[in-house]
Amino acid sequence: MSEEVPVPHGLPMERNAGPFDPPREITRLRAARPVSPMVFPDGHKGWLVTGYEEVRQLLADTRFSSRQDLGVLHMPYETPGMPVMTEPSPVVPGLFVAMDPPDHTRLRRMHTGAFTVKRMKQLEERITEIVERQLDHLAHLAPPVDLVAEFALPVPSLVICELLGVPYEDRDNFQVNSAKMMQKDITLEDKMAAYSELSGYLAELVTRKRAEPGEDMLSDLAGNEDLSIEELTGIAFLLLLAGHETTANMLGLGTFALLEHPEQLSELRADPELMPAAVEELMRYLSVGDIFFRYAAEDIELGGETIPEGSTVIVSLLAANRDPRRFEDPDALDIHRKARGHLAFGHGIHQCLGQQLARIEMRAGFTGLLRRFPDLALAVPAGDVKLRTDMNIYGVHELPVTWTDTAA
Repeated sequence: MSEEVPVPHGLPMERNAGPFDPPREITRLRAARPVSPMVFPDGHKGWLVTGYEEVRQLLADTRFSSRQDLGVLHMPYETPGMPVMTEPSPVVPGLFVAMDPPDHTRLRRMHTGAFTVKRMKQLEERITEIVERQLDHLAHLAPPVDLVAEFALPVPSLVICELLGVPYEDRDNFQVNSAKMMQKDITLEDKMAAYSELSGYLAELVTRKRAEPGEDMLSDLAGNEDLSIEELTGIAFLLLLAGHETTANMLGLGTFALLEHPEQLSELRADPELMPAAVEELMRYLSVGDIFFRYAAEDIELGGETIPEGSTVIVSLLAANRDPRRFEDPDALDIHRKARGHLAFGHGIHQCLGQQLARIEMRAGFTGLLRRFPDLALAVPAGDVKLRTDMNIYGVHELPVTWTDTAA
């Protein structure tokens, strides 16, 4: 270990090393103690895991439970308006990311066929069509334009709506309510209201699909009589939320990162064959889905530390993906890097089910954007870009961009 650092009181959250880098305190802590005790705001003595190998080992170990009903899940940062949790959270039917085997296995297995590499490849042409249509829309606007509102958010929303069979005209409902649920500083009352409204909408939707199925994923799931309406609603909630939030933020923040690294951007424009590697590197470099929770179901040894049963354990995927023990010069964006093995999609049984879909959307999105707008540039100083530090999925709230010419 290279440096002594104090035990953190609360999770360091300020992006004080730059908009794309972990907080400095996290980087120092990873170097000194990659499995570190942490005092939570409510006084709980939990743990923070930041090292690549330690995070990978933890995510593969089901004794680190994803369930939220085993014990109290302690929040690692202050949440104004949110009461201190004193009881475990109830089980949400169908929300298999918050389950352990065998319940997790049963529900996840029902989706694996829909997200195979082969199935996603079959969708690639349609995804490219959606991207190109949105780029046509963007090209008809007068710059400056907010790239998040006009491109980064609509593309994955259109794709997931089509895949699941959710009417795209209902997007305002799910985008507004899902955004509220991602806010860190929202009151519990407002968060529950957003959840109730979105769940009520999805319950009606899956009920209709069970009665009158279409050619979409939710209809396929609704045809399984072993699933209750409550489970279908939870599954639909998870797929809809995960299907647009992370990819939208990767498209927005990834474009910002490329614009701030003009030499990398120039190479990528000159050689589009670099795009698959660039997407992997951007995911490693940015890791927009950074913070995850686990609950220690028993005493567990990890990275030379003993994590006691009942501990809430916080995992930082961004810190792990910037670990110099795993990646050379990890704080540099390098589109030539072989970044496979990064943890941006997680690891183990909960590794992101839709990762191939996300990869295709990002490859199509970045490729089309750079081709159609060869002189794309920020329309504001980089320091004025509004970062999503108040949200559970990192990114930018807005990305004002400009251009003087478009290409065919």
